[in-house]
Amino acid sequence: MRALSLGKHEDSIHLSTLVKKEKVITKIRVFNPDVSPGDIIFLFYKFSIMCFPLETSSIFCFHPCYLVTVHWIPAPVQDLLLVPLLVPEAGKAENQKPSRRGSLRWLVTLFFYLPAEDHKESEPFPQPEEETEEALTSNLYLAPTSCQGRCYEAFDKHHQCHCNARCQEFGNCCKDFESLCSDREGFSYSSDAISKEEIQSISEKIYRADTNKAQKEDIVLNRQNRISPSETRDQVDHCPKPLFTYVNEKLFSKPTYAAFINLLNNYQRVTGHGEHFNAQQLAEQDAFLREIMKTAVMKELYSFLQHQNRYGSEQEFVDDLKNMWFGLYSRGKEEGDSSGFEHVFSGEVKKGKVTGFHNWIRFYLQEKEGLVDYYSYILDGPWDSYPDVLAMQFNWDGYYKEVGSAFIGSSPEFEFALYSLCFIARPGKVCQLSLGGYPLAIRTYTWDNSTYGNGKKYIATAYIVSST
Repeated sequence: MRALSLGKHEDSIHLSTLVKKEKVITKIRVFNPDVSPGDIIFLFYKFSIMCFPLETSSIFCFHPCYLVTVHWIPAPVQDLLLVPLLVPEAGKAENQKPSRRGSLRWLVTLFFYLPAEDHKESEPFPQPEEETEEALTSNLYLAPTSCQGRCYEAFDKHHQCHCNARCQEFGNCCKDFESLCSDREGFSYSSDAISKEEIQSISEKIYRADTNKAQKEDIVLNRQNRISPSETRDQVDHCPKPLFTYVNEKLFSKPTYAAFINLLNNYQRVTGHGEHFNAQQLAEQDAFLREIMKTAVMKELYSFLQHQNRYGSEQEFVDDLKNMWFGLYSRGKEEGDSSGFEHVFSGEVKKGKVTGFHNWIRFYLQEKEGLVDYYSYILDGPWDSYPDVLAMQFNWDGYYKEVGSAFIGSSPEFEFALYSLCFIARPGKVCQLSLGGYPLAIRTYTWDNSTYGNGKKYIATAYIVSST
């Protein structure tokens, strides 16, 4: 909460902000009963907001970005819902002018970019495999009432809750600080823990080991127009040209790329339709795992996890990867209609919306066939070489993706390794990585409705939530 200057009424006007989902509501309360409507009008005039008195008890203001209403409120009312309605004093008729005697308050409500249909209460976040990832990424990877993407940030007094290193000492942490920002977290049957520093160290090793990644000359992107997070739901095509101007398709002849591409046509994208793999498709899953395990990327990951007592042998590791990624579970009405691999890498459609679909190779191939129409992007990662990160909007054969974050130019084994690392080390939480000296956060979700093996969870989704 901060004070706004009002001349002689210094420190009598205070501003507080509530962020609820994608709505930003700012409330100003005036604590001095001597503040007049003229004072309020002058204050907002200084901020280029034109205000006019409607009645003796209210003011209406115009601004390209704001709708402002001001009302007299009785002193006992401290924490009203931010509804632009006049609350009369007790014992007075609604159409009677409020008294200026006693300790009255002004309540000023500002609604930032709120269309009329959004003035209702926000619904709870949906299930993680659907819009949750979009809600996180479309808010510039920052939720001010959550520690999502904010772990151990510098203290900022304007935040409602905090995620800095000393918030527990002062008792002002966000409610999810412990679950999202804990430095050590266990997994599987082992009691050993993997620290954030260890995760960042192994992610740097994986980054350096990705020799199969695209080189600068292998991919030419045409990012075109960047939009703000508030525009991601508009479904407007801001980019008339494709995202990929050129891709050196010789990359796709490399064993891991070829094995990965073979998997992409094995799924029905609409949830609710059961997946039934034939012998060849099951063999393609094994071939993909076999090929990636030959790479330095996956050898680094396995060596790390074996050292952490997660797996006793490489075969145990491979078997677990196959179950967690390719094991089938139900997202719709029919059993076995989805898997982590289908959702994250191939993409799905549920309730008329694209879910998952976080892979650049899949995007390029579908764009090349005319099935993907690139609309815009909201975030471009800091890397000046591949792999890079892009968060974008697109239409997939008639279905819209509000925010799809993806690596660009990485090898299949690189993405598979990082998502697997985060799911194993930080299941269902934010995982803080380091790639080429830049921080990157990945969020995973477990599928809690069914398990495999000794109560292990399938991976529901994994996606990039921050690259700054």
